[in-house]
Amino acid sequence: MSQKIVTFGEIMLRLAPYDYLRLAQADRYQATFGGGEANVAVSLAMFGNDVQYVTRLPDNPVADAALASVHKYGVGTDFVARGGDRMGIYFLEHGASVRPSKVTYDRANTAISQVSLQDFDWTAIFADVKWFHTTGITPALSPETAAVTLQAAKAAKAAGVMVSCDLNYRNKLWTREEAKKVMTELVQFTDVIIANEEDCADVFGIRASSTDVHKGELDVDHYREVAQEVMKISKAKLVAITLRESLSASDNNWAAMLYDGTNFFLSKKYTLHIVDRVGGGDSFGAGLIHSLVNGKAPQEALEFAVAASAMKHTIPGDFNLVTEAEVNSVAGGNTSGRVQR
Repeated sequence: MSQKIVTFGEIMLRLAPYDYLRLAQADRYQATFGGGEANVAVSLAMFGNDVQYVTRLPDNPVADAALASVHKYGVGTDFVARGGDRMGIYFLEHGASVRPSKVTYDRANTAISQVSLQDFDWTAIFADVKWFHTTGITPALSPETAAVTLQAAKAAKAAGVMVSCDLNYRNKLWTREEAKKVMTELVQFTDVIIANEEDCADVFGIRASSTDVHKGELDVDHYREVAQEVMKISKAKLVAITLRESLSASDNNWAAMLYDGTNFFLSKKYTLHIVDRVGGGDSFGAGLIHSLVNGKAPQEALEFAVAASAMKHTIPGDFNLVTEAEVNSVAGGNTSGRVQR
């Protein structure tokens, strides 16, 4: 069933050297587009939902191309505001083996960072909408984006819309102190909180013991405590935590857990050989939203979300270009990768 969903955030031009070249070696770059909430929007549209992506972009051909990149997958852009001088850029250096991937941002003074409270009519945007999604990246861009993100979440709640937020802490955008102040208020208007193994510690100072994300060691039992503490400081009905065991830049174990205030649900674990991990968390969020907004039970929703994000790790670019049927096949155990003829 198609559901009306809105996401809000920044889309950027992504420039990545071909293959596994470092920036210093590159004489040409592959140009694509991506960004947390845009990635979620594309994935949700691929699953058959009626999605509107809301952002602010300059009125120029590069921004037009960015909108076309999501529109061709069925994402609506009816409420995009135009203004400002530039859109953000990020440079991605793909890691391999013991060398990690690296992201370099060029997103100061972008159009969305100069957004105002008058740019969007949230009452119109949320008409007949079932779900609203944003991330902690958006309020990190500027005090203005923080104010508009909070405005949107409040308007969504007033309209009876379910709200999800992926904490997505980025230390290149703001400090932990700034993040805690802004996100503590935002999660008072959030129904579903999504985080990874580091976000809860960086944003709220809530840490899992017996865990070292840099050594690929996770103690799932302690993440239950983290989920409980996150729920205590928010108004969330659900807390989802992705569990990544980084064996190397090329190989990860991937799973997730979900807490509903009473019960804990743990997904199966996938062993992944990574093609591109950017957007992995976004694809998990999209899978979870799709399942929940369409009435799936928590365990089934979690398994779908983890399977969707496992598939994203195999796809170059930010967008998770997979269908619901393909995700259901993987979630059902079809992970051999045999050629389909």
